[in-house]
Amino acid sequence: MNSLISGFCVAFSMYSFIPMPQLTWDKKTMRYALCFLPFVGVLIGAFQYLWFLFCTHFEANTLFYAIGATLLPVLISGGIHLDGLTDTSDALGSHSEPERRLEIMKDPHVGAFGVLGMVVFLMCETALFAQLYETPNYLFLALCGFTLARIVGGRAIVSLTCAKNTGLAYIFAENSEKERTKHAMLFELIAAFLALAVISRSIWVVISIAGVVLWCIGHARLCQKRFGGITGDLAGFLISTTELLLLLIAVIGGLCA
Repeated sequence: MNSLISGFCVAFSMYSFIPMPQLTWDKKTMRYALCFLPFVGVLIGAFQYLWFLFCTHFEANTLFYAIGATLLPVLISGGIHLDGLTDTSDALGSHSEPERRLEIMKDPHVGAFGVLGMVVFLMCETALFAQLYETPNYLFLALCGFTLARIVGGRAIVSLTCAKNTGLAYIFAENSEKERTKHAMLFELIAAFLALAVISRSIWVVISIAGVVLWCIGHARLCQKRFGGITGDLAGFLISTTELLLLLIAVIGGLCA
């Protein structure tokens, strides 16, 4: 039980704005930390739903809702995954060798491709949230995306080979009970998809499942071919893009309804 409580505290202290007791990061406190990463997504989804209810109740402007919905995940998570998106965009834009790409990701300075990747991502997310506000038929699918994205992102860290023996991904992977964490996160993934299937009995749930699976396979190949393995930045890139993918599917589903 102590390991579970410690894992919860480590996950929320690292991946959310919620104050948590400061613990020493070691095998004892981090063994199940990644299992609680999806609960940060649940928190974001809950705040997103409250924001949607607030805006619809007061008949807020579409752009007002969309910008708020875009900023909420950044505020709650501290933007840690967007940092991974930015660094990965920089590295991919360099068209360099894997070793050089890893160096670029480690560099604290942001390059042109990183800025471009961030701007494109936030613009796409704002536009999709604006449309979701107008056609919210599959709002629940979009909100579940924050949880699903963190399930696949956390599982990638313990399933894929680390590209280097330093960094957050390596620390979390090495201090995790990998097999138990993989099984727990697979259970979380199945449970999330079953919940979606029960609440939204639609072909768009099947499309979402297929989209997430295909993107995870593509991301794993990207990690191996372009970087030689997973890193914390690449996990953040996976989380951010999976959120965007499910938001896109929810919007297309609403337009087709």
